[in-house]
Amino acid sequence: MDIRQITPRYFVAPQIDPGDMEDLRVQGITRILCNRPDAEVPPSHQAAAVRAAAEAAGIAFAEQPLTHQTMTPEVIANNRALGAETDDVVLAYCASGTRSTIAWALGQAGEMDSDKIVEAAAKAGYDLENMRPMLGQSYA
Repeated sequence: MDIRQITPRYFVAPQIDPGDMEDLRVQGITRILCNRPDAEVPPSHQAAAVRAAAEAAGIAFAEQPLTHQTMTPEVIANNRALGAETDDVVLAYCASGTRSTIAWALGQAGEMDSDKIVEAAAKAGYDLENMRPMLGQSYA
């Protein structure tokens, strides 16, 4: 698994496998946020399969499928409520972790300094420099 830390309680990753749940639980993940639409993956890796495995391992599961076209203010606010605003240790995943990172960043816009948002993403290996102008205003 390629888990990358954005904040002390918020991590992102590429597609996870239902078989990863015990490792995630041991690493302290208490909530998984699926940002990947089911149409992008085979049934074995769709949200229902990951949810069943997560819940069997005692990990909460939330789902907010994202595409770049669906990242509206309402969707970003919901994504933030399901992930960054919880008291859980969250692992958000999508195809590469990029959409989950962008959604987190947009959810922090106007709340957190844009330099800190870009820096947190960069430390995790995601370059959001081109989003800097958008991150100075509230999006969610």
